[in-house]
Amino acid sequence: MPNVKIFTDSTSDLPQDWKDSYDIGIVPLYVVFEDGTFKDGVEITPEEIYRRVAAKGALPKTAAPSPADFMAAFNPVIESGDDIVYISLSSSLSSTYQNVLLAAEEYPAGRIHVVDSETLCGGIALLVMKAAKAAAKGQSAADIAAMVKSARTRVETEFVVDTLDYLYMGGRCSGMQNFIGSLLKIRPVLRLMDGKIVPVSKVRGKKEKAVEQMLHNASQNLARMDQELLIIAHSLAEEDAAYLQAALRATTGIQEIAIIHAGCVIGSHCGPHTVGLMYMTQD
Repeated sequence: MPNVKIFTDSTSDLPQDWKDSYDIGIVPLYVVFEDGTFKDGVEITPEEIYRRVAAKGALPKTAAPSPADFMAAFNPVIESGDDIVYISLSSSLSSTYQNVLLAAEEYPAGRIHVVDSETLCGGIALLVMKAAKAAAKGQSAADIAAMVKSARTRVETEFVVDTLDYLYMGGRCSGMQNFIGSLLKIRPVLRLMDGKIVPVSKVRGKKEKAVEQMLHNASQNLARMDQELLIIAHSLAEEDAAYLQAALRATTGIQEIAIIHAGCVIGSHCGPHTVGLMYMTQD
């Protein structure tokens, strides 16, 4: 049986040691400013994006990898005789999924299995780590893809943004919502549902209250949480991430509660000081 290599895109925000330990391939998305196009996590950092946005008052665009980008990453693996499972950013948020399907069609049937994660950031990372561990145990590409498709319905993703400005500039909230939210200091808790970002709680006051609300929302699922891995993702919100990690360690028996850094694509849509929780419920 061929070996299986797991691929995903840069929006998974996998820590380097996870990528190295399981030989996970990453295909970067692009961050596009007027003066140039940069590979996410390779040629630009979130901090540089925030500096540019503060200076120019406009967000960059983000772009999916092209089918040619995917083929350049896949060719050496296929030529070596290994199969591939690619776990993509939600198809509701990007054309990444459609482009990797186009690339996969250029190879013999069954060599590349493409799965729409229906999530983002740490939600993708949860699925990728499940897949990588299955591949390390020798499972087939078809079985791994089927497992990920089943598991994706059990991924829970919520996050809190520090400002509505980035959501407004990105067209995800209106000018009036941004004005009223800023005036009343309303901080939404956002959840990924059916591949789309929707507000589930609106908290007035300090950001810490919104973080507490997100923690409360997660506590409703304590009995159902998968005990292997929970991910806290943040962008320049180290204190919030550390607080959530300590609180969850005190109230759950989850084996690993990992903190990861949200990358350029997530940061360009949500802004600095964003923090989120991603976990899976049990089957």
